[in-house]
Amino acid sequence: MDASRQAYTNADSTTFETSVRWNRLQAPAAKAEIFDRKARANASLYSHNIEGYLGTVNIPVGIAGPIRICGASGTHDYSVPLATTEAALVASYNRGARLVSSAGGCHVRVVDEGVSRTPMFAFTNVVEAVRFAEFVAANRDRMTDIVPQITRFGLLKSVRTIIEGNHVYVDLRYTTGDAAGQNMVTFASDAICQSLFESSPVTPRYWFLEANLSGDKKAASQSLADVRGKRVVADVIVPGSLIERVLHTTPVRMTEYWSAGAVGGVMSGTTGIQGHFANGLAALYLACGQDVACVAESATGVTRMEVTDEGDLYTSVTLPNIIVGTVGGGTGLPSARACLDILGLSGPGKSEALAEVCAGIVLAGELSIIGAFCSGDFAAAHRSLSRGATMQRSKGNE
Repeated sequence: MDASRQAYTNADSTTFETSVRWNRLQAPAAKAEIFDRKARANASLYSHNIEGYLGTVNIPVGIAGPIRICGASGTHDYSVPLATTEAALVASYNRGARLVSSAGGCHVRVVDEGVSRTPMFAFTNVVEAVRFAEFVAANRDRMTDIVPQITRFGLLKSVRTIIEGNHVYVDLRYTTGDAAGQNMVTFASDAICQSLFESSPVTPRYWFLEANLSGDKKAASQSLADVRGKRVVADVIVPGSLIERVLHTTPVRMTEYWSAGAVGGVMSGTTGIQGHFANGLAALYLACGQDVACVAESATGVTRMEVTDEGDLYTSVTLPNIIVGTVGGGTGLPSARACLDILGLSGPGKSEALAEVCAGIVLAGELSIIGAFCSGDFAAAHRSLSRGATMQRSKGNE
């Protein structure tokens, strides 16, 4: 070991390795911005979250709310941190949150949960495939017993086999406690597959740990009626007078927009019916240390709007793929933990409430953006907040 590295080893090897990378890049101005004092001080904290560490990127964080959420554990008012570089986003969600709270809050429930891995085993012919599928079904208890040897928090919830030609897909579904659980289900499924391979009465030609049937980090139509992560539903009834005062439109016009948007989504081939789930979820995931790539699946869902008999607006959002946790992953990193602390949702026992917040803030965002399109405020608000221009509504929407 050279002398320069030895000098760093006892203090912080991560800092030394990062300095070596910056020296190779020869980008001093970038280094000063990305590898600043705080990034150097926290370098060792990131060792299990990233490889080839260079530093940190600062993303502005705003606050939306409070939003009143009537969840499974009671009614709570949450101030929601959102990390984004998109002007008007936090303002829109804040407006929606204010509207929801003024209406008495939204009801939210986690109605199902489960995280899958779907390995695939290949055989010579369909006869062997059927025999293996029968073997898997007969060994459910044995597979269940393997999981506690790999993880303290994961539980095998269900096992399902799907035969395609001489291939057998095995849908292994788990509950994952307060963790988002992708690594948990990966490690447990690998152990199960190894056991199946070694003990099967018919030897697979080969197998893969994930064969793309789980919908992991993809928009998949199968999940609309199923679940990946937590399936969360939120709804609210907003009085027509509030719609007019806050959104400058009417419940009838809001449902007309929803109908037009639903048809437009069908014609474009969109999976689900919704305005912009990804905006709020990406900002919340980024702020709170979640796996942001999971927005690809989490943003699949359904918004529905109806005018009640009293002339008020009923709105619901159904999100079948909320992948969030309050322990593990990036949730323990300094800024993520700080944002979870703002919510009061850091640590064990809080993941269901965090999923409820996700649904609540998405509901707020749907109300706000649809209201903006109906009133003609959408372009004007973006122009005003991103460019400092005077806000002027589009004609014909008042």
